[in-house]
Amino acid sequence: MGLIFRLLELLVVLVPLIGVGYATYRGIVAARRQRDTELAPAPNPRPATSAQRRAITRTIEQHDRTDTRWLDYELDVAKVLDFPLMTDMRDPLTERFHRAKLRADFLRPADVGDLLEDRDAMRAYVEAVGEYVTAFDIAEAEAHRRRRAAFTADEQERLALAQRLLRVAADAGATVQERDRAYRLAQRELDGLIVLPERTRVALERGISGELGD
Repeated sequence: MGLIFRLLELLVVLVPLIGVGYATYRGIVAARRQRDTELAPAPNPRPATSAQRRAITRTIEQHDRTDTRWLDYELDVAKVLDFPLMTDMRDPLTERFHRAKLRADFLRPADVGDLLEDRDAMRAYVEAVGEYVTAFDIAEAEAHRRRRAAFTADEQERLALAQRLLRVAADAGATVQERDRAYRLAQRELDGLIVLPERTRVALERGISGELGD
């Protein structure tokens, strides 16, 4: 009986020690696993597919086409006066497409590969170009629907006169003096009605004499 009691006493002492030892062992194993996970190299991102590359290329081409459509209004003074809404930043539709264009231009990559390495940037650019194209389509459709309807009869006459004068100003067959005078008279007619885009104005002035004074 004495031997049995001694064994029981020994078990009472050893069992807690065994539990502590096992818990310590589990902690060491868990710490090693965490360390190995942290030190392991990050998995390589999935390589870009040819479909993704084509999608970005199509988006850039769509961006370019919309820019070209917009430049047709900025550089063609006749279109500017026929569809004045396209340059009227007071109109919400015009302001929206200009804002969308700025965002698309800001997100445009210098190289297709830049977006293939950053999926979030790729998604943001594709969405921005989509918004730009949609906003431009809406503004252009409304500009063609309204044309000069927002102007009074007197204002429309002034716009028509300014358009004729600007044709003279852009006519390379006219003298510098005729072109200069026509340009300044056109500016007078447009005052308070339409502000010519900077590119339109610069192109006209350079075409007249290289550089007109203010």
